Amino acid sequence: MTPLSKDSIPALLVHDLPRELVMGVEDAFNMGALRAYDSSRMMADGHLAHVLGQQRHFEMNEAFHKALQAADARPSPIRGNDIITGRAGIFTVGRFNIPTGFWINGRRSHTRRQMSLVNKALVPLLQPSLFEQYSRPSNAVVFFVACFSGSVRVHPHGPVSINIAVPDDEMRGWLFREPLSVFLQRYEPIVSESQLDLAKPKLKKGRDSASDGGQA
Repeated sequence: MTPLSKDSIPALLVHDLPRELVMGVEDAFNMGALRAYDSSRMMADGHLAHVLGQQRHFEMNEAFHKALQAADARPSPIRGNDIITGRAGIFTVGRFNIPTGFWINGRRSHTRRQMSLVNKALVPLLQPSLFEQYSRPSNAVVFFVACFSGSVRVHPHGPVSINIAVPDDEMRGWLFREPLSVFLQRYEPIVSESQLDLAKPKLKKGRDSASDGGQA
């Protein structure tokens, strides 16, 4: 297939992930994290970090599952520690949590590493020398990543940021990564110059201007 010049990883994401899905995931992460905090905050200090981490896993998984369902993104069943995934267009959609800055933690999961192998098909979009080999893939993987402070004393009730991230095929780096607050702006319609021109008021022909005062 001849590569289309408009193809890019952000463009593929915007095309295949409904805006409502992305917004729903953002709300789900915040709600799930808050529920996790509310259910664990009375634990003893020696247990708090462990319990809060576990509760985030379960509460955010359930909230993520509901967000996928609401967007018709075919969520996988909730089952113990299994990774919850959905499907939107070419993308398998997953999630994970990390302490802020520790992106390498994402590859600790064997399942996530296996999932990411299909993203080899996206690499030519970032390497011009390989672009001639590119054809639009039928499968790719994207993760929504909740970044927490890493301390039960700093912003424990929710993520300090939520990102959308496309890993490379070895999950050692990121082909695309962006905060959701920034990514959501990509859905805003681009106003063309022609639209701007149409919006400008124009003086109608054949009518005297006010400055003439109607005088001959």
